[in-house]
Order: sequence, then C-alpha cells, then structure tokens
Amino acid sequence: MLHILLVDDHPVFRFGMRALLTSLPEVAEVRETSSGEEAIALAAISPPDLILMDINLPDISGIEAAQRILALNPEVKVLMVTMNDDESVFEAVQAGARGYILKGADPDETLRAIRAAVSGATVFSPAVAERLFEQVRASQTSRQTTPFPELTAREREVLRLIAQGLTNAAIAERLVLSPKTVRNHVSNIFSKLGVSSRAEAVVKARQAGLHTP
Repeated sequence: MLHILLVDDHPVFRFGMRALLTSLPEVAEVRETSSGEEAIALAAISPPDLILMDINLPDISGIEAAQRILALNPEVKVLMVTMNDDESVFEAVQAGARGYILKGADPDETLRAIRAAVSGATVFSPAVAERLFEQVRASQTSRQTTPFPELTAREREVLRLIAQGLTNAAIAERLVLSPKTVRNHVSNIFSKLGVSSRAEAVVKARQAGLHTP
C-alpha cells in the first residue's frame, strides 16, 4: 500500500488531487502540506513512497525541497507537478525527480505518471518531454559550436588573448584583472587543455579559430 505526500500551496488543487489519489485502491494514506520546509520534516519523520511536489512554494522551491529530501531518503520517489514546462524541467531532473507533469494533465495521464514513478520509471508529460529534449539538444549544440567547452567563458577569453600574442600583464590590463588572477586562469587553461607551454596553448587556440577578435 502506498503512502503519498502532497506538497502544494493551492488548497483547491490539493483537494482535487487528494480525491484522485484516494480513489486508487493501492493508496493507503495521503498527507498534505503547503510548505517545502514542512515537507522535508514530514519526509524525515515518516518517508512516503511518493511525493507529489509543486515547484513554486511559499517558503523554498519544490526543487530545493526535493534535493534535501532525497539527500536523506534517496529511496523516496518525487514527481514534480506544476503549471509551467519551463527551464525548471532540467533542474528538477538534476535534483533527482522521477518525473515532471503539468497540473493541466487529464486524470488518466496523471495516474499513469504516478504509477510509473512509484514503479521506479521516469515519466514526463508530452509537453514537458519536448521541452526537456529541446534543452538537451541546445546544450549539445552549444558544446559542439563552442571551442573548448571545458573552459569557462573567462578562460576562453584569456586563451583568445594569449593566442593574439598578449602577455599576462597586457591581458590583466585589457580585462581589468589582477596579474595573479590572470596567472591562475592561464594555469587552469594549461591543465584543462593538457598543454605545458604557452606555445602549445597558442597552437591549439589558433587551430580552433579562437585567436580572432
């Protein structure tokens, strides 16, 4: 029998979701709270099988609450239930959520998602799955088109100036950084690129076309 914790600050939504959940023969208990902090406390006292978690809560975000709950109880399944299929989808996945469905989903879709999450599957509403795919694709495209994606944006800028022939002192003046900060960036660049000299770094940067202004 399933023990479910419903976390949402909208009483009307909780009322409807509770009615849906209690209609399931496999559900033994449905607890409710409108607070992320209280959800963490309730899950610590008596871990539920499944948490239906809203993203936008009045105290902390549902994503932060999910992270903290799963850090203590990784066996708990968390299904995010929210209004928007925005950038929080990716954050929810990174937090360990088993799925992400929209509040506008029909009851059958919601029940399928709940049962899938309880079984250990990962499930998303169609609109959410499309948004997640777009984010992954955009991330992959960015990595493919950005030279040396292992470098930070600042490190790439320093490498570009190195490839243009600037000294550390000149780079520090150009970027309004301290000489020590520039030295640290250069050291990180050498380490990440696997080079041992400025000349090797310049060759790699120019091969990647990074030397152009």
